[in-house]
Amino acid sequence: MRRLPFLLLVASLVLPAQKRPELNDGEFHGDAPFLLEDGWRPLLNGKDLGGWKSQDGPHEWFTTRGVRWERLLGPAKLFGLPEPAATILNGPNGRTKNLVTGENFGDVELYLEFLVPNGSNSGVYLHGLYEIQIFDSYGSSEPMKTSDCGGVYHRWIDSKGVGGSAPSRNASRRPGEWQSFQIWFQGPRYNSEGRKTEKARFVRVLHNGLVVQNNVELEGGTRSHMPHAEAPANPLMLQGDHGPVAFRNLYIRPLRPIINR
Repeated sequence: MRRLPFLLLVASLVLPAQKRPELNDGEFHGDAPFLLEDGWRPLLNGKDLGGWKSQDGPHEWFTTRGVRWERLLGPAKLFGLPEPAATILNGPNGRTKNLVTGENFGDVELYLEFLVPNGSNSGVYLHGLYEIQIFDSYGSSEPMKTSDCGGVYHRWIDSKGVGGSAPSRNASRRPGEWQSFQIWFQGPRYNSEGRKTEKARFVRVLHNGLVVQNNVELEGGTRSHMPHAEAPANPLMLQGDHGPVAFRNLYIRPLRPIINR
């Protein structure tokens, strides 16, 4: 009887490793995809802003263990105490420089969670050029626009908005609640002579698990994009100058074909 625990331990060590299933079918599966599938890596290190930099000059982004929203005393604000953590907040006043990865990425699948207060506005820019809009669209009964949450923001040409893609539905949660994006993104393609042969595209975007964008081609950088040219690889940018926003659970992996089930 005394040898039984030892035998159980040996048996557990020789059991074959369980491989996570391939769930990359463009659908919602409950928990965040980085918990369910292999190949993901975090873009926040859990202690500081290593791997990130300001787009232009000093910034006020900081890491915090928890984000507080005050429905009655400060509905348009977010609060947090600076300390080592894997959640980030765009400063005490909710307006600071945009935050950019030091690393460039090509074709990717991106998962992130964000939180905004009443009326706030932000965005995530793939390649620093193509924005998926973050906005407090909760409760809106108007037709969705490119400026609503989950929209592919429009370009800005001759002082007016051009193109973009409104979200197919309003999937927004209430202010002060964490929300999620899962984004499948393919960068532009170029031939051996450097000529663009295929436009960048958002293959699919889920907002809180619901499809809001599907196979959207991008004519060029959307409004307020970084001042660099399209390329096979570029950095990721988080907008920080339009209103309070917090991010957590930023994970990325190389783009894989969506499996049709």
